[in-house]
Amino acid sequence: MRILLFTGKGGVGKTTLAAATALALAVRGRKTLVVSTDPAHSLGDAFGAELGSEPAEVDVRGDGSPAGLWAAQVDSRSLADRSWHELRRELHTVLAGAGLDLLDAEELTVLPGVDELLALGEVRRLATHGPWDTVVVDCGPTAETLRLLALPEAISGYLNRVHGGRRRRMADSVRRLGAHLDTLRELLTDPAVTTVRLVLTPERVVVAEARRTLTSLALRGIAVDGLIVNRLMPAPGFWRGSAANWLRTRRSQQDAVLGELRDAGIRPGELALVEHRAGEPVGPAALGQLAHELYGSRDPLSGNGKPVTPLLRVQAVDDGFRLRVAIPLERGSAVDLARVDDDLAITVDGFRRLVALPETLRPCRITGAESDAEGLVITLAGNRGPG
Repeated sequence: MRILLFTGKGGVGKTTLAAATALALAVRGRKTLVVSTDPAHSLGDAFGAELGSEPAEVDVRGDGSPAGLWAAQVDSRSLADRSWHELRRELHTVLAGAGLDLLDAEELTVLPGVDELLALGEVRRLATHGPWDTVVVDCGPTAETLRLLALPEAISGYLNRVHGGRRRRMADSVRRLGAHLDTLRELLTDPAVTTVRLVLTPERVVVAEARRTLTSLALRGIAVDGLIVNRLMPAPGFWRGSAANWLRTRRSQQDAVLGELRDAGIRPGELALVEHRAGEPVGPAALGQLAHELYGSRDPLSGNGKPVTPLLRVQAVDDGFRLRVAIPLERGSAVDLARVDDDLAITVDGFRRLVALPETLRPCRITGAESDAEGLVITLAGNRGPG
């Protein structure tokens, strides 16, 4: 099973590219489900078909014959209406039994992001209970997606803090939620199963957000296997006239932005380029043409050759250890490090993650930090242990 998550700033074309990728996979013989968690729900528009919350086969060939492609749009509001009330009632009982007064218990059971969390759980349900080899997820815009991908860890930590980690004393539904969150976190952080395709357009504001997204995803331990630059203006060649001059100027600006991406350490082979189209690609035929431009004869699951690097790597040195944290950093990024018990709190430009330190490093103290092309390098000194 492979899961591909497509995200990007609103309006960059991630839904269309997710649909084209799913179509390309199905044409190559893989049973594929493409599912949208984006509240805007434009996946049906991309296929030119009506979609519901349960997977339906898409008529790719236009003759009603099976093609191995299914599509669905997750209705997170409906999921919340069906399943959250019972869990909230039991969680309220647990919190009140833990010594909180009724008002505090009531407030604490209003968890932010429940809709998104249930949507992610529904994706997992569909992925694990269907006949599909691959699930392509059209996520919401990057800000919502980052919040969505952070929820399993955040809410799992919330439950542990509320009950001191003693889940065996929790109500059955709360305990099931904790186990479900652990499973979601494992699914998202396994690069052999789940990877992200980040879609952007060649504009400085969009690229800046994309680079921050790369940092945040790295902090979460979620692998990015490729970046797709969409809506690149066609080169006007030797054309003349005002329209050609406009195209030449616009393409020159876009090439400068691509150059900035490469200067930031993103290699040309890690970028897939898709030209702007005169018409909106709607329907299987247009999506198939887009998929051919995007992948050619390559396997759509292969990504763009972007290597998956472990978040943490430890090296022993004479006076202690070096801890390398593989997160992309922009020049001028605001970085803060702190120890929280056995965890290292890393904050980069407002994105914060508690990272469990390897056991060897827990007795050590941080003595310095610097950055290089691969991320952060933290030096630690302290008890080296026996030998």
